[in-house]
Amino acid sequence: MPRDPFVEEEHQVQLPGSKGEHLLQRAYGSEKRARKFYDDQVLDHLNPQMKEFIGRMDMAFIATADARGECDSSLRAGTPGFIEVLDDRHVCYPEYRGNGVLASLGNISENPHIGILLVDFVTDLIGLHLNGKARIVEDADLRAIHPALPADFARGRTPERWVVVQVEEAYIHCRKHIPRMVPVLRQRSWSTDDGKRKGGDYFEAKGTPRPWHHAEPVWAG
Repeated sequence: MPRDPFVEEEHQVQLPGSKGEHLLQRAYGSEKRARKFYDDQVLDHLNPQMKEFIGRMDMAFIATADARGECDSSLRAGTPGFIEVLDDRHVCYPEYRGNGVLASLGNISENPHIGILLVDFVTDLIGLHLNGKARIVEDADLRAIHPALPADFARGRTPERWVVVQVEEAYIHCRKHIPRMVPVLRQRSWSTDDGKRKGGDYFEAKGTPRPWHHAEPVWAG
């Protein structure tokens, strides 16, 4: 059994990453390569280059999990810079009125750990990982602290609340397997009655029986 790399002297600083990844690095012989990556590429804050990168991204992939570890991934998008850099260790992104499921926010309310992946598919073919802890803040409350937050949003949408992320790890996603994409004008069928064109039931799931169709919500006592 590989030595647990997290069992160290109390005064030593723990390496980035999980206990599992460190154990597997030792088991699979990639410990030196991983340590070089931690030392060269992983920061516990945002440097100026990372801030500039975040400021020009128009979409992000969000990963969250609930208290039991059940995962959810989601896409967030907006105008370039829709993820706001508040300082060297904090970013935030807006949450608008949506379908009401609140899967990501529900996970954050149980488990604050979050992973964000930003990818430039167009120009530099590079990505940035942000891992940390998130909290939900109402729009008015965050504006009281950060009055410089933007007030103009695409299509007149205004945030109901924000997700504020305390950055604990920030590191590169290398370009090796990132495909190059070309942006095109967005054409949405907002006025059509064709549900498939609007994307409402693209996968034709509506009407399929589910075990929970007649179940009542179970509220924690």
